[in-house]
Amino acid sequence: MQNKTVLITGGTGGIGKQTALALARLGAQVIVTGRSQASGEAAVSELKQRSGSQQIELLLADLSTQAGVRSIADQFKQKYGCLDVLVNNAGLSEAQRRLTEDGVEADFAVNVIAPFLLTQLLMDCLKSSLSARVINVTGGFHPAKIELDNLQGERSFMGLTSYSHSKLVMMAVMYEFAQRTQGSNVTINVCYPGQASTNMTWSVTPEMSPFILRLMWPLFKLMIRPDGGQSAAKASRSSLYLAASPAVEGVNGTYFDTKSKIAAWPKAVLDQAVRQKLWMIVEQHLRDEDRHAVKSAQMTGV
Repeated sequence: MQNKTVLITGGTGGIGKQTALALARLGAQVIVTGRSQASGEAAVSELKQRSGSQQIELLLADLSTQAGVRSIADQFKQKYGCLDVLVNNAGLSEAQRRLTEDGVEADFAVNVIAPFLLTQLLMDCLKSSLSARVINVTGGFHPAKIELDNLQGERSFMGLTSYSHSKLVMMAVMYEFAQRTQGSNVTINVCYPGQASTNMTWSVTPEMSPFILRLMWPLFKLMIRPDGGQSAAKASRSSLYLAASPAVEGVNGTYFDTKSKIAAWPKAVLDQAVRQKLWMIVEQHLRDEDRHAVKSAQMTGV
């Protein structure tokens, strides 16, 4: 990964932080995003000390807002230019339905709109690389179908269930994105990290969980007890593989499991009509300036 530039959203903690550590150790220039300057700078300091690399930097923004996503893109372009690997790792699971300043449900904003918009805004930087990779980290328990009438919890909202649904939607949107980049120098794939002990999993409450998980709550809490980052390091292996392995050079529109093996996409993702509907819905939620940027990128070809 020498001379490679990598941007990792949510890279100041959990799986993203472990991904950043591994890639820095491989010699990449690593940029992580975070919301808090204090915790972000502390994470970068730790990453530099543990990796032995000084090529680690921090970009600050709130990815639940489209202004925050644009800020990350603008900050990156001003400082770096070329982008070899984008890891859309940041995720959110809210206990209750909450709308962002854009009027979008928060889980949907972070898990769906943010990776879509950031990838679009950084497409020129990705195209500047000889061979760029976009890696999207999914999670949760994928439901059997995508509910187009409940994308933002309009009918019903429940913590982990809504989070899982939003991650399935992200997978469908990114699969469609991959089809639209086919034949370019930019590949787009999705990986499943598996269970890990992170700040997000620690914040899960019984009320956020499906009934079956509530019955297993003591076991679940035991599984996600703090472990010094060991489970997060294990869960980061799929992201690391997609970012660094020569074996996936040119591989596009593919889903990888926790063991970095190619896996079957959930059936709901394979419905082209649903994917195209989701693409249109996501575009409709963008601010005018961002929608125009996306349209412009599509007209010039990604």
